[in-house]
Amino acid sequence: MSENTAKITSFFDTKRALNLAAETLEIETAALNNLKKRLAGEDAAHFGKAAAMLLDCTGRIVVSGIGKSGHVARKIAATFASTGSPAMFVHPAEALHGDLGMITEQDVFIAISYSGEASELMSICPIIKRMGAKMIAMTGKPYSGLAQLSDVHLSIQVDKEACPLNLAPTASTTTTMALGDALAIAVLDARGFREDDFARSHPGGALGRRLLTLVSDVMRKGDAVPVVTADTLLREALFEITKKGMAMTAVVDENHRAIGVFTDGDLRRLLEKVQDFSRIRISEVMSKNPRTIGPGQLAAEAINIMEQYRINQLLVADTNGKLIGAVHIHDLTQAKVI
Repeated sequence: MSENTAKITSFFDTKRALNLAAETLEIETAALNNLKKRLAGEDAAHFGKAAAMLLDCTGRIVVSGIGKSGHVARKIAATFASTGSPAMFVHPAEALHGDLGMITEQDVFIAISYSGEASELMSICPIIKRMGAKMIAMTGKPYSGLAQLSDVHLSIQVDKEACPLNLAPTASTTTTMALGDALAIAVLDARGFREDDFARSHPGGALGRRLLTLVSDVMRKGDAVPVVTADTLLREALFEITKKGMAMTAVVDENHRAIGVFTDGDLRRLLEKVQDFSRIRISEVMSKNPRTIGPGQLAAEAINIMEQYRINQLLVADTNGKLIGAVHIHDLTQAKVI
């Protein structure tokens, strides 16, 4: 620890820091409550018009801002993009030097500036309007330049910032972020966006894996599946179980339809009752009518069946009951579906 750091630490007042933290949360909560009241009152029509404009957008939602507003704009664009509305962030300064070409007349442009007078935005917004693109302004000043240029103005006004100096954007950026989320959720709902749509936008995430991974993607098939016929001796079936490493074997009829299953658990229970099983056939001790799942069903459904019946393996069969594979709980774990 440096000498300067040590001096600062020695004067640190934990109680004061906690009081400031509580005050910050109170100020930002009050700002959000005020936003909620405005949306239920004088700003309701503006919000509805903005949401409808975004829903009807045939191009992309382009969000822009400078400084802290720019950081918030990036997040809002990302939220729209991940919830079914093609969106992107454009830096206003870069737009002045070529990136304006990314914007088309089919787009809806969201300009974010608390003052409503950010010079970079004020330089590009008239051009965007001349293109024919619709424009939504999010500002804290309803009579600002951006507000006057926009097709819809949404207020992000706050009574004060959480910063003790009332300078650093804090409550205002929280309010802006929340308003952007509110718009995205309204559009998401109107668009009929559901879990499977979300999964397609997040294929690398846990939800994506659960909603996109099929049984056929994770099941074992061919020689990897332990299979015996009904007249197989139990001792021979045990060799098949050991060889294939699934702690079970499927039992099929002459048409390769799954008619039974025998697991390690069945063997342990059998050993408690029978000492000599050298002449026992698998059909005498197998569990009949085994649980099966189709290859086109979600792997998550396989998990639900396993949990419901407290089993670790599941046979995979086609619509005629023909065995085509098997899945073990470990297969689902390795595929990160669980």
